[in-house]
Amino acid sequence: MTWYFAAILLFSMLLLFLCVGVPIAFSLGLTSAVGTVLLLGPDALIQLANTAFGQGSNNLFIVAPLFIFMAALLSYSGVAQQAFEAAYRWLNRLPGALASSSILACTVFASISGSSPATAATIGRIAMPEMLRHGYNKRMAAGVVAAGGTLGILIPPSVVMIIFGIITETSIGLLFIAGILPGLLISSLMILCTSTAAYIRPGLAPAGPEFTWGERFSSLKGLWGIILLFLLVIGSIYLGIATPAESAAIGAGGALLLALALRRLTWPQFIEALSSSAQTTAMLMFLIFSGFSLSFVISAFGIGQGLTGVLLTAGIGPWLVLIGYLVLLILLGTVVDPASMMVITLPIMFPVLVEMGFEPIWLGVLTTIAAEIGMITPPVGLNLFVLKGVSPEEVSMTDIIVGSLPYALLLVVGLIIMMVFPEIVLWLPSLSSAR
Repeated sequence: MTWYFAAILLFSMLLLFLCVGVPIAFSLGLTSAVGTVLLLGPDALIQLANTAFGQGSNNLFIVAPLFIFMAALLSYSGVAQQAFEAAYRWLNRLPGALASSSILACTVFASISGSSPATAATIGRIAMPEMLRHGYNKRMAAGVVAAGGTLGILIPPSVVMIIFGIITETSIGLLFIAGILPGLLISSLMILCTSTAAYIRPGLAPAGPEFTWGERFSSLKGLWGIILLFLLVIGSIYLGIATPAESAAIGAGGALLLALALRRLTWPQFIEALSSSAQTTAMLMFLIFSGFSLSFVISAFGIGQGLTGVLLTAGIGPWLVLIGYLVLLILLGTVVDPASMMVITLPIMFPVLVEMGFEPIWLGVLTTIAAEIGMITPPVGLNLFVLKGVSPEEVSMTDIIVGSLPYALLLVVGLIIMMVFPEIVLWLPSLSSAR
């Protein structure tokens, strides 16, 4: 059987399962199993089991649950409130200070979260009522939190980057380090554009109170735990002292000690953190196992190599293929979550793009930014619905969508900048001793 017939058959089955409402993880698994039987024979099913066992016993898989648990513990520690208050005191002289502070608070919380929805929900509960109380435009208030929340998957530690690293066998440590400068740059762009909009149209964001330098420095006391934890986790990876799995263990242990030291973690909250972490981990693992199974079938028929040959023979340039891949991710992000979109696309597209000469670490960051755009793009941008769930009643879904669209365009600008200047992504990894 030719590779293109196998590709059509697999894609058709996957599309059929998705259209009839089968969850994505099960759709991928069923496509892999049925495709294996039809294309390779029933005896080849044992290879799917071996693939799942081999990947599941890899110590890289412990990275995701530990970072997820770390974020769950810190959501009860009050650090988000402290980050927001500190950001407001330091940025209060900017036009639209509360809005810019929300973005900066998202940036700080992203450094210990790893999740975009968790960042948007945690900061949204704090910042949205405060901005509305001060007379901020509802759409601006919603847009900055929804967009700022997307930084949770770009600034390390990032669950999305962990999934990318596992699926593509790319260094998770280097992916984390590569996300630092792009995350800070995009955060700065968001703050700059928000301040500019508030300066041009003061009615969007009324001015707030003044703070003394003493009040500013005093607000930093509540951030020592976040800073120390980030330095321990990312610093140990950057210096090559710890592997990503070891740094994840350091992060989870440090988060537990910090929550206990602040005396804000109760026993029921600890049990809830364990339970939510287990549920999220199970979902991610099922997706990843199904993705690896589909990769096995795709590899067995040389679909990736065949597609690469066709694209090169047709004279389609590598950059055009890359742009098409990123546009596909953005479109998929409007209807599925980032983990699902990567499991669907990476088994086919990643080998093609690497064969065309693109750097895997750079591709990981571009993929993550494209996933960010999808998370605030209707109709099913995940952050839009998460933010609606924590917003005051007077904020409608229309307000959230309209407020987020300018920031979606801003993320596109950020994506273009990273494509034109790959050194922004690759400079820190080139200096690192990460494994």
